[in-house]
Amino acid sequence: MENLFRNITAGIGITDILDVLIVAFLVYKVLGFIRETRAEQLAKGVLVFFLVTFLSYACHLYTLHYILSNVLQVGLIALVVIFQPELRRALEHLGRSKLTTVFSQVDKDEAKQMIGEFVRAIENMSASRTGALIVIERETLLNDIVETGTIVDSAVSEQLIGNIFYEGSPLHDGALIVRGDRLYAAGCVLPLTQNKELNKELGTRHRAGIGITENSDALTLIVSEETGVVSIARDGKLTRFLDMKTVEKMLLSIYLENETSNSVKEKLTRALKGVKHVKE
Repeated sequence: MENLFRNITAGIGITDILDVLIVAFLVYKVLGFIRETRAEQLAKGVLVFFLVTFLSYACHLYTLHYILSNVLQVGLIALVVIFQPELRRALEHLGRSKLTTVFSQVDKDEAKQMIGEFVRAIENMSASRTGALIVIERETLLNDIVETGTIVDSAVSEQLIGNIFYEGSPLHDGALIVRGDRLYAAGCVLPLTQNKELNKELGTRHRAGIGITENSDALTLIVSEETGVVSIARDGKLTRFLDMKTVEKMLLSIYLENETSNSVKEKLTRALKGVKHVKE
Protein backbone atom coordinates (compact mmCIF):
# COMPACT_ATOMS: atom_id res chain seq x y z
CA MET A 1 0.00 0.00 0.00
CA GLU A 2 2.88 2.33 0.86
CA ASN A 3 4.53 1.69 -2.51
CA LEU A 4 1.24 2.32 -4.30
CA PHE A 5 0.85 5.64 -2.52
CA ARG A 6 4.42 6.62 -3.42
CA ASN A 7 3.85 5.74 -7.09
CA ILE A 8 0.70 7.85 -7.19
CA THR A 9 2.27 10.88 -5.55
CA ALA A 10 5.63 10.63 -7.31
CA GLY A 11 4.39 12.34 -10.46
CA ILE A 12 2.48 15.11 -8.65
CA GLY A 13 4.23 18.48 -8.55
CA ILE A 14 3.42 21.87 -7.06
CA THR A 15 1.99 23.07 -10.37
CA ASP A 16 -0.41 20.10 -10.43
CA ILE A 17 -1.68 20.91 -6.94
CA LEU A 18 -2.03 24.59 -7.88
CA ASP A 19 -3.90 23.62 -11.04
CA VAL A 20 -6.39 21.49 -9.08
CA LEU A 21 -6.90 24.20 -6.45
CA ILE A 22 -7.60 26.86 -9.10
CA VAL A 23 -10.11 24.64 -10.90
CA ALA A 24 -11.79 23.75 -7.60
CA PHE A 25 -12.02 27.44 -6.68
CA LEU A 26 -13.54 28.32 -10.06
CA VAL A 27 -16.11 25.54 -9.77
CA TYR A 28 -16.95 26.71 -6.25
CA LYS A 29 -17.42 30.32 -7.42
CA VAL A 30 -19.59 29.26 -10.37
CA LEU A 31 -21.79 27.10 -8.14
CA GLY A 32 -22.07 29.94 -5.64
CA PHE A 33 -23.03 32.37 -8.40
CA ILE A 34 -25.88 30.30 -9.81
CA ARG A 35 -27.11 29.14 -6.40
CA GLU A 36 -30.66 30.26 -5.59
CA THR A 37 -31.10 32.05 -8.90
CA ARG A 38 -32.89 31.31 -12.15
CA ALA A 39 -29.59 29.93 -13.42
CA GLU A 40 -29.78 27.13 -10.86
CA GLN A 41 -32.89 25.68 -12.48
CA LEU A 42 -31.38 26.05 -15.95
CA ALA A 43 -28.19 24.33 -14.80
CA LYS A 44 -30.23 21.41 -13.48
CA GLY A 45 -31.95 21.13 -16.85
CA VAL A 46 -28.60 21.04 -18.65
CA LEU A 47 -27.32 18.29 -16.33
CA VAL A 48 -30.46 16.25 -16.95
CA PHE A 49 -29.93 16.67 -20.69
CA PHE A 50 -26.35 15.37 -20.46
CA LEU A 51 -27.49 12.47 -18.27
CA VAL A 52 -30.20 11.44 -20.74
CA THR A 53 -27.67 11.61 -23.59
CA PHE A 54 -25.27 9.31 -21.70
CA LEU A 55 -28.03 6.87 -20.76
CA SER A 56 -29.30 6.73 -24.35
CA TYR A 57 -25.82 5.62 -25.43
CA ALA A 58 -25.44 3.13 -22.57
CA CYS A 59 -28.85 1.62 -23.29
CA HIS A 60 -28.21 1.43 -27.06
CA LEU A 61 -31.04 3.82 -27.92
CA TYR A 62 -29.29 4.83 -31.11
CA THR A 63 -31.96 7.06 -32.62
CA LEU A 64 -32.43 9.05 -29.43
CA HIS A 65 -28.67 9.27 -28.89
CA TYR A 66 -28.16 10.48 -32.48
CA ILE A 67 -30.70 13.27 -31.99
CA LEU A 68 -29.31 14.34 -28.62
CA SER A 69 -25.67 14.21 -29.70
CA ASN A 70 -26.44 16.44 -32.70
CA VAL A 71 -28.23 18.88 -30.43
CA LEU A 72 -25.09 19.01 -28.27
CA GLN A 73 -23.08 20.25 -31.25
CA VAL A 74 -24.93 23.56 -31.09
CA GLY A 75 -25.34 23.38 -27.32
CA LEU A 76 -22.65 25.98 -26.60
CA ILE A 77 -24.50 28.64 -28.59
CA ALA A 78 -27.76 27.65 -26.91
CA LEU A 79 -26.16 27.95 -23.47
CA VAL A 80 -24.88 31.44 -24.26
CA VAL A 81 -28.39 32.51 -25.29
CA ILE A 82 -30.10 30.86 -22.31
CA PHE A 83 -27.64 32.12 -19.71
CA GLN A 84 -27.19 35.57 -21.28
CA PRO A 85 -28.44 37.57 -18.25
CA GLU A 86 -26.34 35.53 -15.83
CA LEU A 87 -23.23 35.70 -18.04
CA ARG A 88 -23.59 39.46 -18.40
CA ARG A 89 -23.97 39.85 -14.67
CA ALA A 90 -20.90 37.67 -14.00
CA LEU A 91 -18.72 39.60 -16.48
CA GLU A 92 -19.86 42.92 -15.01
CA HIS A 93 -18.99 41.61 -11.56
CA LEU A 94 -15.48 40.68 -12.73
CA GLY A 95 -15.03 44.10 -14.30
CA ARG A 96 -15.97 46.11 -11.24
CA SER A 97 -13.22 47.84 -9.30
CA LYS A 98 -13.42 49.43 -5.88
CA LEU A 99 -10.95 52.03 -7.12
CA THR A 100 -13.44 53.38 -9.65
CA THR A 101 -16.49 53.62 -7.41
CA VAL A 102 -18.46 56.86 -7.80
CA PHE A 103 -18.81 57.04 -4.02
CA SER A 104 -15.10 57.70 -3.54
CA GLN A 105 -15.75 61.37 -4.36
CA VAL A 106 -18.55 61.78 -1.79
CA ASP A 107 -17.44 63.36 1.48
CA LYS A 108 -18.54 61.59 4.68
CA ASP A 109 -20.46 64.56 6.11
CA GLU A 110 -21.93 65.34 2.71
CA ALA A 111 -23.05 61.72 2.33
CA LYS A 112 -24.80 61.78 5.70
CA GLN A 113 -26.62 65.00 4.80
CA MET A 114 -27.62 63.55 1.43
CA ILE A 115 -28.90 60.34 3.04
CA GLY A 116 -31.01 62.46 5.37
CA GLU A 117 -32.61 64.12 2.32
CA PHE A 118 -33.34 60.69 0.84
CA VAL A 119 -34.86 59.35 4.05
CA ARG A 120 -37.12 62.37 4.56
CA ALA A 121 -38.29 62.26 0.94
CA ILE A 122 -39.03 58.52 1.12
CA GLU A 123 -40.82 58.93 4.46
CA ASN A 124 -43.04 61.68 3.04
CA MET A 125 -43.83 59.71 -0.12
CA SER A 126 -44.61 56.61 1.93
CA ALA A 127 -47.00 58.59 4.16
CA SER A 128 -48.77 60.13 1.15
CA ARG A 129 -48.65 56.88 -0.87
CA THR A 130 -46.73 58.49 -3.70
CA GLY A 131 -45.16 55.88 -5.95
CA ALA A 132 -41.40 56.22 -6.36
CA LEU A 133 -38.55 54.34 -8.00
CA ILE A 134 -35.03 55.51 -7.13
CA VAL A 135 -31.98 53.74 -8.57
CA ILE A 136 -28.61 54.38 -6.92
CA GLU A 137 -25.83 53.74 -9.42
CA ARG A 138 -22.70 52.05 -8.12
CA GLU A 139 -19.71 50.62 -10.05
CA THR A 140 -21.77 49.59 -13.09
CA LEU A 141 -22.59 52.70 -15.12
CA LEU A 142 -26.19 52.96 -16.29
CA ASN A 143 -25.67 55.20 -19.33
CA ASP A 144 -28.04 53.15 -21.48
CA ILE A 145 -30.77 53.63 -18.85
CA VAL A 146 -29.99 57.34 -18.46
CA GLU A 147 -30.51 57.84 -22.21
CA THR A 148 -34.16 56.78 -21.86
CA GLY A 149 -34.94 59.63 -19.47
CA THR A 150 -34.30 63.33 -18.91
CA ILE A 151 -31.03 64.68 -17.52
CA VAL A 152 -31.58 66.53 -14.22
CA ASP A 153 -28.04 66.66 -12.77
CA SER A 154 -29.06 68.35 -9.54
CA ALA A 155 -28.04 68.18 -5.91
CA VAL A 156 -30.02 65.73 -3.78
CA SER A 157 -32.92 67.44 -2.02
CA GLU A 158 -36.10 66.24 -0.37
CA GLN A 159 -38.21 68.80 -2.25
CA LEU A 160 -36.87 67.93 -5.71
CA ILE A 161 -37.37 64.21 -5.19
CA GLY A 162 -40.93 64.87 -4.06
CA ASN A 163 -41.58 67.08 -7.10
CA ILE A 164 -40.22 64.49 -9.52
CA PHE A 165 -42.55 61.78 -8.24
CA TYR A 166 -45.55 64.05 -7.70
CA GLU A 167 -48.48 62.52 -9.57
CA GLY A 168 -48.87 65.54 -11.85
CA SER A 169 -45.20 65.57 -12.84
CA PRO A 170 -44.36 64.36 -16.38
CA LEU A 171 -41.44 62.34 -14.94
CA HIS A 172 -43.24 60.61 -12.08
CA ASP A 173 -43.83 57.30 -13.90
CA GLY A 174 -40.16 56.64 -14.62
CA ALA A 175 -37.14 55.91 -12.47
CA LEU A 176 -34.81 58.44 -10.88
CA ILE A 177 -31.12 57.63 -11.41
CA VAL A 178 -28.73 58.78 -8.68
CA ARG A 179 -25.08 59.05 -9.67
CA GLY A 180 -22.73 59.77 -6.79
CA ASP A 181 -24.11 62.79 -4.95
CA ARG A 182 -26.32 63.96 -7.83
CA LEU A 183 -29.87 63.31 -8.96
CA TYR A 184 -28.67 62.60 -12.48
CA ALA A 185 -31.67 61.60 -14.61
CA ALA A 186 -35.43 61.17 -14.16
CA GLY A 187 -38.23 59.48 -16.07
CA CYS A 188 -35.95 56.60 -17.04
CA VAL A 189 -37.22 53.25 -18.32
CA LEU A 190 -35.91 50.14 -16.55
CA PRO A 191 -35.86 46.51 -17.75
CA LEU A 192 -38.47 44.30 -16.08
CA THR A 193 -37.40 41.17 -14.25
CA GLN A 194 -38.26 37.88 -15.95
CA ASN A 195 -38.48 36.06 -12.63
CA LYS A 196 -41.69 34.00 -12.70
CA GLU A 197 -41.60 33.19 -8.99
CA LEU A 198 -42.27 36.71 -7.74
CA ASN A 199 -45.41 37.52 -5.80
CA LYS A 200 -48.25 38.20 -8.25
CA GLU A 201 -49.24 41.23 -6.19
CA LEU A 202 -46.07 43.06 -7.19
CA GLY A 203 -46.65 45.59 -9.96
CA THR A 204 -44.54 47.02 -12.76
CA ARG A 205 -42.69 49.43 -10.48
CA HIS A 206 -41.39 46.62 -8.26
CA ARG A 207 -40.56 44.37 -11.22
CA ALA A 208 -38.60 47.18 -12.87
CA GLY A 209 -36.79 47.89 -9.60
CA ILE A 210 -35.74 44.25 -9.34
CA GLY A 211 -34.88 43.98 -13.05
CA ILE A 212 -32.20 46.68 -13.00
CA THR A 213 -30.48 45.02 -10.02
CA GLU A 214 -30.32 41.73 -11.92
CA ASN A 215 -28.29 43.38 -14.69
CA SER A 216 -26.11 45.65 -12.54
CA ASP A 217 -24.90 46.23 -8.99
CA ALA A 218 -27.31 49.14 -8.49
CA LEU A 219 -29.52 49.47 -5.42
CA THR A 220 -33.19 50.41 -5.91
CA LEU A 221 -35.52 52.14 -3.46
CA ILE A 222 -39.21 51.56 -4.15
CA VAL A 223 -42.27 53.18 -2.62
CA SER A 224 -45.59 51.48 -3.38
CA GLU A 225 -48.30 53.77 -4.72
CA GLU A 226 -51.06 51.47 -3.45
CA THR A 227 -49.83 50.79 0.09
CA GLY A 228 -46.95 53.19 0.77
CA VAL A 229 -44.72 50.21 1.65
CA VAL A 230 -41.00 50.91 1.25
CA SER A 231 -38.84 48.24 -0.40
CA ILE A 232 -35.23 47.83 -1.44
CA ALA A 233 -34.03 45.72 -4.37
CA ARG A 234 -30.44 44.51 -4.52
CA ASP A 235 -28.76 41.69 -6.50
CA GLY A 236 -32.15 40.62 -7.88
CA LYS A 237 -33.68 40.25 -4.41
CA LEU A 238 -36.46 42.37 -2.95
CA THR A 239 -36.78 43.28 0.72
CA ARG A 240 -40.13 44.81 1.71
CA PHE A 241 -41.79 46.54 4.68
CA LEU A 242 -38.75 48.59 5.65
CA ASP A 243 -38.77 51.38 8.23
CA MET A 244 -36.75 54.56 7.81
CA LYS A 245 -34.01 53.44 10.21
CA THR A 246 -33.32 50.39 8.08
CA VAL A 247 -33.31 52.47 4.89
CA GLU A 248 -30.86 54.89 6.48
CA LYS A 249 -28.52 52.08 7.58
CA MET A 250 -28.66 50.51 4.13
CA LEU A 251 -27.73 53.80 2.45
CA LEU A 252 -24.95 54.36 4.98
CA SER A 253 -23.54 50.91 4.22
CA ILE A 254 -23.49 51.82 0.52
CA TYR A 255 -22.20 55.41 0.57
CA LEU A 256 -19.78 54.96 3.44
CA GLU A 257 -18.66 51.46 2.53
CA ASN A 258 -15.00 52.14 3.18
CA GLU A 259 -15.66 53.99 6.44
CA THR A 260 -18.66 52.16 7.84
CA SER A 261 -17.73 50.15 10.92
CA ASN A 262 -18.49 46.46 11.31
CA SER A 263 -20.95 47.28 14.08
CA VAL A 264 -23.12 49.29 11.68
CA LYS A 265 -23.07 46.47 9.16
CA GLU A 266 -24.00 43.96 11.85
CA LYS A 267 -26.89 46.16 12.96
CA LEU A 268 -28.07 46.34 9.36
CA THR A 269 -27.94 42.57 9.02
CA ARG A 270 -29.98 42.12 12.20
CA ALA A 271 -32.48 44.74 11.05
CA LEU A 272 -33.03 43.04 7.70
CA LYS A 273 -33.71 39.72 9.42
CA GLY A 274 -36.85 41.21 10.90
CA VAL A 275 -38.41 42.28 7.61
CA LYS A 276 -40.14 40.28 4.92
CA HIS A 277 -38.16 39.02 1.94
CA VAL A 278 -39.73 38.22 -1.40
CA LYS A 279 -38.42 35.01 -2.93
CA GLU A 280 -36.68 35.35 -6.23
